[in-house]
Amino acid sequence: MRRICGLLLFLVVCIGTASPVMITEFCPDPYLHDDMDEYIVLSGSGVLDGYSVSDGRGGFRFPPGTQIPGTLTVARSGPAFSMSHGVWPDFEWVDHSPDVPDVISGNTLRLANSRDMVLLYHNGELVQNVSWPEDVRAREGQVHYQKDGAWDPRPLMLGQSRFGPATFSDVNVTTFVAPDSSGEALAAAIDGAQEEILLNGYELSGPEITRALISAKGRGVGVVVLVEGGPVGGISAEENAALWSLNQSGIPVYAMAPAGKEHAPYRYNHAKYLVMDRQAVLLTSENFKYSGFPPEGMTGNRGWGVYLEDPKLASYFVMVYTTDLMSTSVQPYPGIAGDGEKPPAKERRSNFSSRQFTGATVRPVLAPDTSRIIVDLIGSAEHSIEIEQAYITNETPLALNPFLAAAIDAARRGVRVRVLLDSYWYNTRDAADNDEMVATINAIGKNEQIPLEARCADLSATGLEKIHNKGVIVDGRKVLVSSINWNSNSPNFNREAGVIIEHPGVAGYFSEVFDDDWSHAVRSPGGETDYLKITFIIIVIALLGVLYYRRHVR
Repeated sequence: MRRICGLLLFLVVCIGTASPVMITEFCPDPYLHDDMDEYIVLSGSGVLDGYSVSDGRGGFRFPPGTQIPGTLTVARSGPAFSMSHGVWPDFEWVDHSPDVPDVISGNTLRLANSRDMVLLYHNGELVQNVSWPEDVRAREGQVHYQKDGAWDPRPLMLGQSRFGPATFSDVNVTTFVAPDSSGEALAAAIDGAQEEILLNGYELSGPEITRALISAKGRGVGVVVLVEGGPVGGISAEENAALWSLNQSGIPVYAMAPAGKEHAPYRYNHAKYLVMDRQAVLLTSENFKYSGFPPEGMTGNRGWGVYLEDPKLASYFVMVYTTDLMSTSVQPYPGIAGDGEKPPAKERRSNFSSRQFTGATVRPVLAPDTSRIIVDLIGSAEHSIEIEQAYITNETPLALNPFLAAAIDAARRGVRVRVLLDSYWYNTRDAADNDEMVATINAIGKNEQIPLEARCADLSATGLEKIHNKGVIVDGRKVLVSSINWNSNSPNFNREAGVIIEHPGVAGYFSEVFDDDWSHAVRSPGGETDYLKITFIIIVIALLGVLYYRRHVR
């Protein structure tokens, strides 16, 4: 009897180690010619005997005894898949390479781009059917993947990273703001590096930053620079001059998606951070130029920044940096000799010096990987939300920006929400810019009688060039410092970097800055407001919300 019980227990354990096999990822419309690098990923464990994959016309099964050790990748062509991903698949369904095992094919499987299906069978019984455009959206270069039982929780393009959420405790934080103390904070971070500096920036043209990096290289620090290769308007003559100087000093400079490079994993490399000695990270909303890091006592943009000291957090950003640097879209960039950027001519009194804090909890925010947690941050508010942004644009003319929608929902449950936007000319010149957004937000607050207010910054009163910030403060204890703009592109398709810091002192510092900017702001920068149009938009948005609720909440 004891032997029988032991045998039964053994069988239960063995059966329990197997998990259902499912299709969890596929790419039917990749970039290579004739889609030779299309592929399918199965997840599960156990033996694949009896399993087959089909699209209703062609398909394949696996050699007898094939084991799936968690995940298994089957590509149309092994060499083509390797060219796109840098690794070999586990199997291929068209025989192109003796180095990759073949599945057993019937009619050749060929995934159509705009409309098709992938079917998984077990012993002739259909166990999974994924079709497009019904279940996933057909788009060139998009990887369709399943998480928590749902397909495509975010758009995932070929070559993009898939970093998950992470939390780091007991982090030392030095806070600073542009233009008041940003230049001093950046200089101190670079000058304090002893072994390594990794810089990732959308733009780098500041002569003082360039000289500091060259000086660090001269004292034996290994410096590597990664920039965006195709910023809006192209790489400026001033940035070309700075990058040329860095190259001439022996500092390698790389550009993501330089001009003429197609199919970059991200629309823009818009992150702005440095990692020093794998011990600390400086992260900011500002570009590495005079507008974000001016000389002391000179004007510039309003932006937020932090210097974070923690080896584990720094290692996380090293991993992100290395992953991006190894992208096939990144190439060495030489720069062009020329004149450097001219410093600002307008003086401004510095009101906020840098400040140090200990014992903070920090969560990195990466776009597009984990940008969704900004919605969670806003949704966690119980008392107050302060938002300071360069601009806010809605997803469509009839759908609110999801971050803004989360803030409005918070106001509806009694959370005090204040929204401060830029008023620089190019953010207020058109018919649907920051001034109209401010009016729309205020109309929602007034019509619904909720604690929601928006203003445009008074730049003449503050002496700032413009509001370039992308920050949020929640309940006076959590703060978002990031490069993520509030539009549809930045959180979904750019490489962006930010951090959510939980610490009342850190949040209090940025609250002081926000309150100072807010006190000099105005509800509308001028001009007539079309309240009829705004009311119509509010009504349409409300109706769409009702329709969405009826379709998706059951």
